Amino acid sequence: MTVATPKFGMGASVLRLEDAAFITGRGRYTDDIAPENLLHGYVLRSPVASAAFRIASTEAARSAPGVHLVLTGADLGHIKDLASGVMQKQPDGTRAPTRDIPVLCRDRVRYVGDAVAFVVADTRALAQDAAELIEIDYEADEAAAATATALDAGTPLVWPELGSNRAFRYQLGDPAKADAAFAKAERVTRIDFVNNRLVCNYMEPRAAIAEWKEDEQRFVLTTGTQGVHSVRKIVCGLFGMPESQLRVVTPDVGGGFGPKSFVYREYPLVIDAASRLKRPVKWTGDRTEHFLTDAQGRDNVVSAEMAMDGEGRFLALRVRLTANLGAYVSQYGPFIPYVGATMSTGVYDIPALDVAVTGVYTNTCPVDAYRGAGRPEAAFLLEKLVDACARDLDVGVEEIRRRNFIRPEQFPYRTQTGRLYDTGEFDGHLTRALDKAGWAGFGARLAASKATGKIRGIGLATYIEACAFAGSEPAFLRLEGDGTVTMRIGTQSNGQGHATAYAQFVAEKLNLDIARIKVEQGDTDQLKSGGGTGGSRSIPLGGVSAARAGEDLAAKIRKLAADELEASAADIELVGGEARIVGTDRSLTFAEIARVAKKPEDLEGFGEFVQNEATYPNGTHICEVEIEPETGATEIVGYTIVDDFGATVNPILLAGQVHGGVVQGIGQALTENTVYGEDGQLLSASFMDYAMPRADTVPSFSFETRNVPSTTNALGIKGAGEAGTIGATPAALNAVTDALWRAYGIRHIDMPATPARIWQAIRDAARS
Repeated sequence: MTVATPKFGMGASVLRLEDAAFITGRGRYTDDIAPENLLHGYVLRSPVASAAFRIASTEAARSAPGVHLVLTGADLGHIKDLASGVMQKQPDGTRAPTRDIPVLCRDRVRYVGDAVAFVVADTRALAQDAAELIEIDYEADEAAAATATALDAGTPLVWPELGSNRAFRYQLGDPAKADAAFAKAERVTRIDFVNNRLVCNYMEPRAAIAEWKEDEQRFVLTTGTQGVHSVRKIVCGLFGMPESQLRVVTPDVGGGFGPKSFVYREYPLVIDAASRLKRPVKWTGDRTEHFLTDAQGRDNVVSAEMAMDGEGRFLALRVRLTANLGAYVSQYGPFIPYVGATMSTGVYDIPALDVAVTGVYTNTCPVDAYRGAGRPEAAFLLEKLVDACARDLDVGVEEIRRRNFIRPEQFPYRTQTGRLYDTGEFDGHLTRALDKAGWAGFGARLAASKATGKIRGIGLATYIEACAFAGSEPAFLRLEGDGTVTMRIGTQSNGQGHATAYAQFVAEKLNLDIARIKVEQGDTDQLKSGGGTGGSRSIPLGGVSAARAGEDLAAKIRKLAADELEASAADIELVGGEARIVGTDRSLTFAEIARVAKKPEDLEGFGEFVQNEATYPNGTHICEVEIEPETGATEIVGYTIVDDFGATVNPILLAGQVHGGVVQGIGQALTENTVYGEDGQLLSASFMDYAMPRADTVPSFSFETRNVPSTTNALGIKGAGEAGTIGATPAALNAVTDALWRAYGIRHIDMPATPARIWQAIRDAARS
């Protein structure tokens, strides 16, 4: 039987409503906005990683052409430091102290890019010229720049009063139980590796504009965010002012990926400057500032061991992970390795677990959430280790996974970290992916590569992640006088296509063309509260709420129409913007219905879905590579994805999300690396030195879903925004490792597996 594809609603491949504006240059980003009498700010940043400093004079800067204001740390005693409140409990039950971020440093800098002064002038160029006239004496110290050596004796201390560079230590699992399992294990496999640091590199660098509205007696902050309400709450807390005194507006946003969730120093700086000058003040960061100062991702040093019986069944997992926090505790920084550790056992039935996570300070940019936020790190750790286990046992990498998968009959399944998986058929998507990728025919392709002097490898990863965490995101609808519908919701699109996806849910309930549904986000005046976008929560939570709001508004429209047409509401159908008595030509347009409503609430729909547990997307990624041994150059020649997202809202939008995530994961595996020198200088601070994946880095993807609906989510949706990143990194690196293992017996290569690293590994193997 052929199932008809819906015109709109869940499952329809509706093209993005947003794209017409973007491709015709009508997108409106923060830096496009220029209020009257606008001034421009520039942040003077530290050129050294660790130093005491003294500002000798700002007089030359203050008297420079076009300068209106120069601020230093001494001027900002009324503004609190940026604080984090997400330290988890340590084994002794305590919470480690945080080290908060000063809006402007007062007497010490702790990484290259630390903010020292803020200059406001008629133009950004004049502000930058003036900033260079500020006289500062730095007394530079040695820096702690590397994660691996942060706790070594003799490493300089970022915060000497702590007596160590250790920020915290978290413990998950049952160490005694794990020790017992290791003691009886017939085989133990161990790996050590680095999960390399990444710079987010969204297309639109950050910017912020602050205005003091005299007639409203409040500030307006315009900036690209992942949720205006959290930004308002934090910024108001910094100043100790009521939230009613700040409106936060987010226009179009050119990518977020986690780092645009956070409040950065420039936001209170432009507000304070606007307050003093009573003129709008804009700060726009450039790409170098992004490299230096926007929260970075990953950066773990890991040792992991798997205890197995003689058949390769997993008995226990032991992990020792060191997570770099950077110089300060960023907004969610300490929580990221913790939430990753809660996913340590992945898709496998592992009876015992011992995970210790140690956070460390270094003289580097703070580290925080980046697409996947801990879950890509956990998946990479486990999938790399599982491949190593298979090699130790001389078992196929697909076979060892099958032996250890959580079986469908075990659901709901409680992991050793307390996660509750509701559904999953892991062997199902693995089997489908193996078939789609031509796994059984790899030998012939390997022989063909050998014949041309190349080596070939194939790698896979079976992953699961936690997202759409417990909570809700209410949706509000209003029928307008022209018959269109406006939806308001507290999430924030950063390019995902919310205006299309949310409209689909509403259109399905109202039987209305999605072009007649307008989605509004990004303004604290429109909604009292909102949870923002992050953790793949917008569609699983907000989408269900949108559908329920659509049902609520549809019922009200039917009642209004029934009263006017003297019929029963049960006999009213909604068709193409009209309410019609079934089987007749008697109808009212939505615009006519809007005019007859007696009360505003008669035209309003509301929906809120409250979810009590996270959802757990999962899937299999298979990557095939061909490598030129003489140069180390790697080509991805095949990439197959079979994902379980519970339910698909829009196949085109979903494919875009997955493709984008996979490219970011491949970037980490093969090209991207953030490098600090021993002195804390960022050596990869531009696209000349930081290798982003390009179109010729990645292949065409084979992507499909094999969905098992979630029982946690009302519509069965599991979330998809981060999943591509989580599956791709281990799949790509495992493929490279497989090629090197088959040809040269090389068991390990760290990310990124650049041509230079591969070439060197091959040369080292030849000499050994």
